[in-house]
Amino acid sequence: MERNPSEMDKIPETQKLGKLMASLFRASVADPGKLPENPKIPITELEHWELCNKCNMMRPKRSHHCSRCGHCVRRMDHHCPWINNCVGEDNHWLFLQLCFYTQILSSYTLILDFCHYYYFLPLKKENWDVFVFRHELALLRISAFMGLIILGGISRLFYTQLVGIFTDTTSIEKMSNCCEDISRPRKPWQQTFSEVFGTHWKILWFIPFRQRQPLRVPYHFANHV
Repeated sequence: MERNPSEMDKIPETQKLGKLMASLFRASVADPGKLPENPKIPITELEHWELCNKCNMMRPKRSHHCSRCGHCVRRMDHHCPWINNCVGEDNHWLFLQLCFYTQILSSYTLILDFCHYYYFLPLKKENWDVFVFRHELALLRISAFMGLIILGGISRLFYTQLVGIFTDTTSIEKMSNCCEDISRPRKPWQQTFSEVFGTHWKILWFIPFRQRQPLRVPYHFANHV
């Protein structure tokens, strides 16, 4: 059974929208790395833990206490109001996918708006008095305006997230200026990205429909807030 061109054009857009919604839903409901109330700390790793001065609980170094959620999160990057959840060690990869697919879908929308707008130009003189034409053209301009705002904002956020992964620092660590210790070993970018996404297979970095398997990180790379 053959599909007409209009149906074929909807397939890529539907796939992008599906991945975007999956990343948004999973980033919103996924556990960012919340610490249990009574964590079992091996004696050999006790030196890599510290006491939180807000909730008086032991936590691994590089963890942070979220005042909005009321608990500590492992390797917390920030609290995102758009997903109403913290961005931490266990859902940072989903937040990156959310930013990535939002940029793609916004760019795709802007391209369609641009093509649709120039399709309207030859009809403008003849159809300007038509109610449907005028309102559809207005909605098209609103869509393009919102697409530009979303693309610009998400692109800037995505860039700062990538820089943080390349430098192996979180947004909280940047604001607190706690990562200026030049003696800390610098890991290659492939290693830092693999730790965030939980796999060395780069093709899996773009797939939200999977379970993240945390990689074991040597403690001599660790830093703390």
